[in-house]
Amino acid sequence: MKDLIETWDIHNRINLYLLDAIDEEHLQDISASKGRTVGEQFAHIHNVRLMWLKAAAPDLFATQAKIEKDNKLTKKLLSTELVKSGSAITKLLESGFETGKIKGFKPHASAFFGYLISHESHHCGQIILSLKQSGHRIDQKTQYGIWEWGSR
Repeated sequence: MKDLIETWDIHNRINLYLLDAIDEEHLQDISASKGRTVGEQFAHIHNVRLMWLKAAAPDLFATQAKIEKDNKLTKKLLSTELVKSGSAITKLLESGFETGKIKGFKPHASAFFGYLISHESHHCGQIILSLKQSGHRIDQKTQYGIWEWGSR
């Protein structure tokens, strides 16, 4: 269990590392196929975490704030909320690994863990693509840095 919790925490730090590498004005970048802006992708990651917290751990959800569509998306807001929701998800995972389940999710807590990382990684890929298609490719240090799980 300890290794899985540490893995979640690394994953969350890498999301924050990616966000930190993006210029504030590039949060408005959008992919060629439209959809969410870069900032909206990060907000979506946070808000999906909250959706699960609301269903599975209302006590943890109560301390969270949804990022609404009319919020001005800044790196500070996104980072602050991703840290908070990441910490709450850590607590949900700890409880889920102890009991073997996450309320409202099947088949088990380990699958939920996989679902979260898969979902968020999908959106991080979309973020990187949106930046690239907008002419704001992330720097090479960050491109490699998101894969340095042993040092993040």
